[in-house]
Amino acid sequence: MRVGVPREIKPDEYRVGLTPAAVREYVAHGHEVLVEQGAGGGAGYGDEAYVKAGAKIVPDAEAVFSGAEMIVKVKEPQAVEWARLTEKHILFTYLHLAPDPAQTEGLLQSGCAAIAYETVTDDAGGLPLLAPMSEVAGRIAVFSAGETLLKHNGGMGLLISGVPGVPPARVCILGGGVVGANAAVMAAGLGAEVVIMERSIPRMRYIDDIFAGRVITRYSTYDSVEEEILKADVVIGAVLTPGAAAPKLVRKEHLSQMKPGAVLVDVSIDQGGCFETSRPTTHKNPTYTVDGVVHYCVANMPGAAPRTSSEALGHATLPFGLRLADKGLDALKTNKHLAKGLNVLKGEITHPAVAEALGKPFKDAYGVWG
Repeated sequence: MRVGVPREIKPDEYRVGLTPAAVREYVAHGHEVLVEQGAGGGAGYGDEAYVKAGAKIVPDAEAVFSGAEMIVKVKEPQAVEWARLTEKHILFTYLHLAPDPAQTEGLLQSGCAAIAYETVTDDAGGLPLLAPMSEVAGRIAVFSAGETLLKHNGGMGLLISGVPGVPPARVCILGGGVVGANAAVMAAGLGAEVVIMERSIPRMRYIDDIFAGRVITRYSTYDSVEEEILKADVVIGAVLTPGAAAPKLVRKEHLSQMKPGAVLVDVSIDQGGCFETSRPTTHKNPTYTVDGVVHYCVANMPGAAPRTSSEALGHATLPFGLRLADKGLDALKTNKHLAKGLNVLKGEITHPAVAEALGKPFKDAYGVWG
């Protein structure tokens, strides 16, 4: 199969769909890999590294899309990219369609098969292709919160770690999954007071065990969330409903009751955000303030660490990508976890949570295949 790797064009996005090491694996499986000139530059991979791995460098994105059967990316396709997709294409990338009807319509019109990293599953019920970026995002969220708390960045002027005799910041993390646990690792490591809000009692037991009581866990209810966000200096939104829009846990009326200069970091922004006042921002302009509360809602937080992120993502996606390249869409018929990643096929939405979130019809993939 001909596999294409275009350069990411979303603002401030420097990750790349395949590293040179991953390209070498595809080539070893007998596939041809087309890489857009400069695609890996932002992550520190020059064109010569891709050539050495066996890729063919092509001059632009048009050459990638027209020449390849399978497109491997990181971020969701932008308008100019979904216009290049056709029925011949398998698209393998993050999609986050639930809050993005325009992209969904573009993919439906293209007729392509669009497989979303974030809805591929595993035997443990996890999301193995979302997990590595969740790990990165959870850790970056704490660094970003600490910077945003500083007075010159709009925060209350609080040092997240405190100093002897002065208490540290209180960090409330909404969700104890991969993002939340990684945020807790960083926040607790910096000396912050950390509270995780979670609804899974087994998950709370796990968190309590691994942190040996260093992190407080609370069962998440409307009352407990409201109580904790009003006490917090930092709130990190880390909730996820696979394929669906994130629930709004912090409402606008809460903001005026929070501490002036408190910081909200919405890691769920790709799925529409879990704060009612969230809207996507970029690394160049990461924050805005509503009712005295600073919002940090960068939609591609891991893009700030493209080398680490590209390698971590590549390790997770490689086995699934190779199956697709080896077998085409037949790989989905023999792998139920990869099949869960199929969001769009032949102009139909094939993931129930995506269809429900967008108010569109759902079509079982096997019915589309016929």
